Amino acid sequence: MPIEMKSIRALLLILPIVAVSHAFAAGPIVRDGGTIQLGEVTYRLDGIDAPELDHICIDEHADPWACGIEARDQLAKLIGDRAVHCEDLGLDPTKKRHLGLCSVAGESTSLNALAVRQGLALNSEPSAKGRFRDDEASARNRRSGLWRGCFVAPAEFRRGKKDGALLGDACRADKDREIRAVLFPADPMMPPGCPIKGKLAIRARVTGNVGVYHLQGCRSYPALTKPDRWFCSEEDAQAAGFRKAYNCGSAAKKPM
Repeated sequence: MPIEMKSIRALLLILPIVAVSHAFAAGPIVRDGGTIQLGEVTYRLDGIDAPELDHICIDEHADPWACGIEARDQLAKLIGDRAVHCEDLGLDPTKKRHLGLCSVAGESTSLNALAVRQGLALNSEPSAKGRFRDDEASARNRRSGLWRGCFVAPAEFRRGKKDGALLGDACRADKDREIRAVLFPADPMMPPGCPIKGKLAIRARVTGNVGVYHLQGCRSYPALTKPDRWFCSEEDAQAAGFRKAYNCGSAAKKPM
């Protein structure tokens, strides 16, 4: 009898979770080209790697363009005013967000695949397990999205790897130095609404991070004139592997 009661109690706990996981949620917030917030849960689209909001690429005319903002805007267009469902695959490696396989109402192809197919995200191994390899190849062959110009992979941009491979149809070996100067500007422009400054720092590795972020109220904020990254929220900075500067008090000004 006690065993049966435990089984019933466990079933009652599971049922509400299953019901929620199959529901479509209206009003999703697209945080960037690979991240969606549904209610209180933020999902990173599993198996793909999209540009960050402050990621700069080069277009087919050799002009710089805000490919990270474009990736976010195109993902928002794919969703439109339709409800979104994300299959929760558990916490991502940073444990700040959940991994999700997401789709929109009335669409059989996942948003994960559509983002890669449009050339605004890459197939990300090993987590993708080859799922979006054909979508990436199709985008590359059609010179769609990022592939029409020249760019560095989002993972290498996040690490500040300035000598990484250049990808895309418009990369020119004879302009390598000039291209890298555009992709990694000495004074990167702040995306609208993203005033948090991030600086890659070896000392941050002591706490398992890649860098330090500075809020507007931090004493170090004015002196940091050449940040490596810009973030829209502390959650974004932490998900990217940055920790808060130690000189930031609890009263540090949050971004508006």
